[in-house]
Amino acid sequence: MTRYGLIGFPLTHSFSQRYFTEKFEREGIADCRYDLFEMPDVAVSLPDLLKTPGLRGLNVTIPHKQAIFPYLDRLDSSAEKVGAVNVIRLETDGTKTGYNSDYYGFRQSLTDWLASLGRPVAGLRALVLGTGGASKAVLAALSDLGISYNVVSRTKTADTYSYDELPAVIADYQLIINCSPVGTHPRTNEAPALPYDQLTDQHLLYDLVYNPAETQFMKRGLERGAAVMNGYQMLVLQAEKAWEIWQSM
Repeated sequence: MTRYGLIGFPLTHSFSQRYFTEKFEREGIADCRYDLFEMPDVAVSLPDLLKTPGLRGLNVTIPHKQAIFPYLDRLDSSAEKVGAVNVIRLETDGTKTGYNSDYYGFRQSLTDWLASLGRPVAGLRALVLGTGGASKAVLAALSDLGISYNVVSRTKTADTYSYDELPAVIADYQLIINCSPVGTHPRTNEAPALPYDQLTDQHLLYDLVYNPAETQFMKRGLERGAAVMNGYQMLVLQAEKAWEIWQSM
């Protein structure tokens, strides 16, 4: 039996487990299973997990995307670029390599979406809401695409906007990306503190949240004529990228 799984804490629900289980059944991939490995502390639990017979790959979610670095033998360029790991490949020689498929998933989903809207990448400016782990892959992808950006944080710093400053600047940014968990189930009535009345049909709102499928952030954008997208396609693309990584041994 070939084993795959997800490590993180807490793991109250998992897109990855459902996705890969259905993939295995749909594509007739035999003798494979995908499990959840909830672990508060990688130092306590990860070394033993890595000895599991048949284990070939792991996904990594919060809060361990950087905490696992000491347990890896090398980093792929994607992980070096982002500064975080969300895929581990267990090599045939027993070593472990860290990758970041979030970078690929976000970049591909964004460019596909812009192409479908007929909106060129050139000239776009982005506001990135949130400074947590999810934003790292987004910032790396924006940089590589040549999209200039500024980050928005609840706490004002020299390198970020505060939400209170957005009414004065939001007209200068066409792409707004929510990398915060605000609006995620079960707190579906919440939305990032934007001046939504200043949005227009030229704005593009991308929410990394996928549950619910239409967040308040997206609904309020739609009311102002903005184009909106949730994070589901990014998740599918990053999952398929992880599978490609695991199968390339």
